[in-house]
Amino acid sequence: MSYQRMKSTHISLVVFCIGLAYILSPAQDFRQAYIDQYKDIAIQEMERAGVPASIKLAQAILESDYGRSDLARRANNHFGIKCGANWTGREYYKEDDDYDANGRLIKSCFRVYRSAEASFIAHSEFLRDPAKEDRYGFLFRLDPTDYKSWARGLKRAGYATAANYGERLIGIIESFQLYQYDRLGQTPIVDVTVPDRPANNTASGYNNDVRFVLSADNETVSTIARRTDVSLSQLIKYNEQLTDGEQRLAEGTVVYLQPKRNSYRGRADHHFVKEGETMFDISQLYGVKLSKLLQRNRMSKGMEPATGQRIKLRGGRVKQRPALQGETPMLPNNNGSPIPDVLPTPAPTTPPDNTTPIPTPAPPATPSPAREPVIRPGNPPATTAPNTSPAAPPSNNPSAPAPPTEASPEPPAPPTLDAPVRPQEPPSQPNPTASSSATPPPAPAGQPVFHVVERGDTLWNISQRYGTTVAELRRLNNLRNDQIQLGQRLRVK
Repeated sequence: MSYQRMKSTHISLVVFCIGLAYILSPAQDFRQAYIDQYKDIAIQEMERAGVPASIKLAQAILESDYGRSDLARRANNHFGIKCGANWTGREYYKEDDDYDANGRLIKSCFRVYRSAEASFIAHSEFLRDPAKEDRYGFLFRLDPTDYKSWARGLKRAGYATAANYGERLIGIIESFQLYQYDRLGQTPIVDVTVPDRPANNTASGYNNDVRFVLSADNETVSTIARRTDVSLSQLIKYNEQLTDGEQRLAEGTVVYLQPKRNSYRGRADHHFVKEGETMFDISQLYGVKLSKLLQRNRMSKGMEPATGQRIKLRGGRVKQRPALQGETPMLPNNNGSPIPDVLPTPAPTTPPDNTTPIPTPAPPATPSPAREPVIRPGNPPATTAPNTSPAAPPSNNPSAPAPPTEASPEPPAPPTLDAPVRPQEPPSQPNPTASSSATPPPAPAGQPVFHVVERGDTLWNISQRYGTTVAELRRLNNLRNDQIQLGQRLRVK
C-alpha cells in the first residue's frame, strides 16, 4: 500500500471517529443531564426515607426513558405509579398492561404530579406506605448500599411485570456508576439541599381510616403540601386549624391528608372530656370532622365542653347537649331531682386494627413522679359507665328511725396526668391502687436503657417517651435513617 493511500485511509478513519463521537455525544449528554438534574433529590430521599439513591435514579431512568416518556412529560410521573383506589388527585390515562374481561388492552390510570420532584418524593411514600408493608417492607431491612438486592427485591415484590426488571436496574446502575450516590447519602452533604426540607423523618399513618402526617418542627403548611403532593387548598379544607401556606407548625402537629370521617369507626361510642380538652382536640384524636362532632352533640362553633362530659362520636344527635365550661353539669336523678354529673375518665382500650397511633407530645413536667398513660388517636378511651354506690338495704325494724342520708359524694378532681381519675367506690371500700404506669421504670444510674419497638412506634414518639431526641437515638443505635422495625431493640439512654 502506497504512503499516499495509507495517509488517506488514516484521515478517513479519524473523520469517522470524530463523526461517531459527534453523533453519540448528544445522547450521552441528555442521559447524564437527567442524572445530574435529579441526583440531589434522590440523595435527599435516601437520607429521609431510606430508598437507595441508585435505585431511585435507575427506576426513574427505566420508567420514564430519562424523562422523555409521555407519562413523565404530561403527568410528571417518572415512576409509572398508577392511581390505585385511594388516589384523589389528577389522573392521566394511557395503555399499559391492563385488560378488560374480553382480553382487550384498555387504558390504565396513572397519577399526575405537580412537579417531577414531587414524583420522586411520592415514590418513597409509595414504597413506605403502611398498607404495603407486607409487599415492600422487607426492602427497608436490606443494606441501603446493596443495590443488587434492592433491584431483585423490587422485581420479587411485583413492582413491574418484566421478567428481567431487576437485572435491567442493575445494568443501569453499573453503566452510570449510580452506586456512588448511595455512599454520599450515608452522611449529610453540604451542597445537597432542598428548600424547606423537614429536619427529620416525619411519621405518617392512618387514623379512623384517614391518612395523616406529623409535621417537622417549624415546618410550613406549604412544605407539607409539596412533600405529600396534596394541594394547599385541600390541606386547609381538611384541617380546621390550618389557615394559610406560610403558617408554621410545632413538631408533631397532626395534619390530615384526606377529609376526616363523619363519625368514628372504632369501638368507642363516646369520649369523656379531659381537663383542658377542646372539641377540636377530640376531632383530631378520633379523625372525625369538627362540624359533625358539634352537630351530633348539639353544640355550636366556639362551644367547649366541661371536664368529664360525654361526647358522642357516632350515630344520631344527643337529646341534650353536654354541659359547657363554666356551667354546672346536672343530670336528672331517679326521682327527677338534679344531681351533679360526675363522670369518670375511663381506662384506655386497644386501638382498632385500621388505626396507626399518633404520637402525642409530652405534657409539661410536674412535681409528682406518677404519670397516667398517654391516650393517643387510634387508642381512644372506653365508654365505661361510672360505678355508683349501692342503695342502703331497708331496715328490719319498721319503728327504727331511718338511717341518715349520706351526702352526695364530692366530684372527683379534674383528670391530670399525675392524678388519674377513677370510678368512685362505696365509702366502705378503699380506693383501688393505681395501675401500672406507661412510663418506663427508671434504670440504675449509669446503666443503658433499652426499648423494644411496638406497633405504631416511631423514633419521634420514642424520643418523647424517654425525654431524648431523634438524633440521639440514631447516634446510640448507629442508624443511617429513621426506619425501625417491629420487635427491634433500641438503646434510648
